Amino acid sequence: MRLIESIVAEAASMAALRRDLHAHPELAFQERRTADVIAVALTESGIPIHRGLGTTGVVGVIRKGSSDRAVGFRADMDALPIQEGNAFPHASLEPGRMHACGHDGHVVMLLAAARHLAHHGDFDGTVVLVFQPAEEGTGGARELIKGGLFDLFPMEAIFGIHNLPGLGVGQVALRSGPCFASSNTFRITLEGKGAHAAMPHLGVDPVPAACQLVQGFQTIVSRNVRPIDACVVSVTKIHAGEAANVIPERCVIEGTVRTYTLEVLDLVERRMKAMTEATAAAFECTSRFELRRMCPPLVNHEAEVVFARKVLGDVVGPENVLDFEPTMGAEDFSFYLLEKPGCFFALGAGDGSHRGEGHGPDPCTLHNPSYDFNDDLIPIGASAWVRLAEAWLERPRAIHRHPEEGHGEGPPTAHGLGP
Repeated sequence: MRLIESIVAEAASMAALRRDLHAHPELAFQERRTADVIAVALTESGIPIHRGLGTTGVVGVIRKGSSDRAVGFRADMDALPIQEGNAFPHASLEPGRMHACGHDGHVVMLLAAARHLAHHGDFDGTVVLVFQPAEEGTGGARELIKGGLFDLFPMEAIFGIHNLPGLGVGQVALRSGPCFASSNTFRITLEGKGAHAAMPHLGVDPVPAACQLVQGFQTIVSRNVRPIDACVVSVTKIHAGEAANVIPERCVIEGTVRTYTLEVLDLVERRMKAMTEATAAAFECTSRFELRRMCPPLVNHEAEVVFARKVLGDVVGPENVLDFEPTMGAEDFSFYLLEKPGCFFALGAGDGSHRGEGHGPDPCTLHNPSYDFNDDLIPIGASAWVRLAEAWLERPRAIHRHPEEGHGEGPPTAHGLGP
């Protein structure tokens, strides 16, 4: 690997900073201490900052030379509502909160790159450093865009990194087209009429209607969605009743829908709504169907993937640049890619053997109480950020289609690898 010496020299201090962030995790839109740490680090490097975008977001701007060219990099910074299962010295000090997805490491990789770019960077233009709150299902990217991110900080393209356990340290994975699915939640309320369980003929039981719906929803995937279009409909919660001898008057069904295209999502929503209404009527219930669209599919732009593949190959070696296998998980970097060209890629985090004494008994996987970010990634990710910035700002200005064009391409088969 061709890592930057000044970044490697500061790897230990940056790892200490990462562990400090790990010990003080903050949930979505509450990342005030984290934002303070980021602001201090950027200011110490002489980087102008803008705070408060999307509630707790921090944006740093590094300008050099006279060019009006600009590129953006994003690091997410929120933690998860998980009780940490590790007992090493930098384990979470906040009960019920944990950096179980590596956002602490994402922040520090970008801070390490920012420090180098500010003091040693060789480029003509602007690098916009986006430290984003609330990636974990609460729409932080959407809030930054609504707050004027791209108006206040114009940029030609935006890039993002996520660590990926199971992929070898020093390997990266990326692809053009759909990489992550849309994330959507549904809630269905079936209203019947309560009665004694020994006299069901005196009531209207919503539970059989709910059972019918749970089974019927899978026929949407198998009989309405094209076999070549990936789609998941998962019922994850059913709640009805309080006592064993009472027929409940209400049953609530909740779950998630994942698709790679908005066209498939439209189809699924239409069929679920129709099936809910018809099934409820057949069982003499009333119904209410709600589907909340949380996060669109993440669709990488081809030109930016080609560019990133070449630059990342120069950093980690072409043999370590792999094809990303799409996942039905979601990532709110997708909001940026609806507005700007860009590329989101994975950085291998290894098999968990980096964890020291005191780690939990579970595998080192994302969203797991035994997870811990691999600090060996800091100089790799930071070097990648620096080389992407320098290479982007020295290349000719690209001409892109409107960001909505090209998002309708059919998805590849998903094999489930990824966050």
